[in-house]
Amino acid sequence: MTSTGQVHDHGGGVRSIEVPIPDNPLGTTLVYVVDTDRGPVLVDTGWDDPTSWDTLVEGLAACGTEVGEVHGVVITHHHPDHHGLSGRVREASGAWLAMHAADTAIVRRARSTEPGRWLAYMTAKLTAAGAPEEHLAPLRTARPRSVPGLAPALPDREIVPGELLDLAGRRLRAIWTPGHTPGHVCLHLEEDHPAQLPGHGRLFSGDHLLPEITPHIGLYEDPDDTTIADPLGDYLDSLERIGRLAPAEVLPAHQHTFTDAPGRVRELLAHHEDRLTGLLALLSEPLTAWQVAERMEWNRPWSQIPYQSRNIAVSEAEAHVRRLVKLGQAEVVTGTDPVTYVAV
Repeated sequence: MTSTGQVHDHGGGVRSIEVPIPDNPLGTTLVYVVDTDRGPVLVDTGWDDPTSWDTLVEGLAACGTEVGEVHGVVITHHHPDHHGLSGRVREASGAWLAMHAADTAIVRRARSTEPGRWLAYMTAKLTAAGAPEEHLAPLRTARPRSVPGLAPALPDREIVPGELLDLAGRRLRAIWTPGHTPGHVCLHLEEDHPAQLPGHGRLFSGDHLLPEITPHIGLYEDPDDTTIADPLGDYLDSLERIGRLAPAEVLPAHQHTFTDAPGRVRELLAHHEDRLTGLLALLSEPLTAWQVAERMEWNRPWSQIPYQSRNIAVSEAEAHVRRLVKLGQAEVVTGTDPVTYVAV
């Protein structure tokens, strides 16, 4: 692999551009540029921000092409650090945008849902989770305003799991890997590895499989959906599928490329197993999702976790509790408000 500044050449007509994410510890999204017989196709596009856009444009120039030449965009999932610039790329090039139907549905709802409705929904969710009044107060008084990701571009093509994408001269197959989002996809480049590494082709893994961090698995947020989803169950099933695929190399959306996907899958499965075991011990007494989050282990003490991150932590705690309920190892204590859970 050769690198020039923010651009890396991974061989075999695949390069990546490090596109910055403003004010985010992740730092950058790796946007992949895949050569095809009809022009470059991007895997993800990065955050909708002027600096990010400039970096993408400069990166494409360093790859020997330009944004107007982009033929298509394949989006691993709807989050704004992946899908944010897709609309702008399409405006500049006429490129098609492809996404899994489950995430396209979220994009469609995000475009039609008023910010005030989201605020009311989040307040109700956090109230039911047992959030204290001092956490809820700012939400009750917040003025609805538009935030990044609330008016994302609507894709014009559907990524169908198991099918090859329409990339002239390439074999790129979609694998549905729900968990991080309901419509997250990994993309399997079914071609020999350019450096002849052992394994089955290369995998664009989005946020599903990252080399050093565990992706956030929280509840699938949707004001109109009353189904009780099991995102963690979805994620663990999807992980095992990717482990069995055994690609020669993984090209993730953050950090760096790596090999030994099955080994990384085993680490993540063990991590979530440990979390569920620890959670079961916590639930020897009835707890709300907020109380569970306060007691779980995070990368810093609860008192140091910022406001927005607490919302994410509660969502993750609830996803783990739901998994235990689904496995029959925990249950909802009937008649509790806010809802409490206890081990069975």
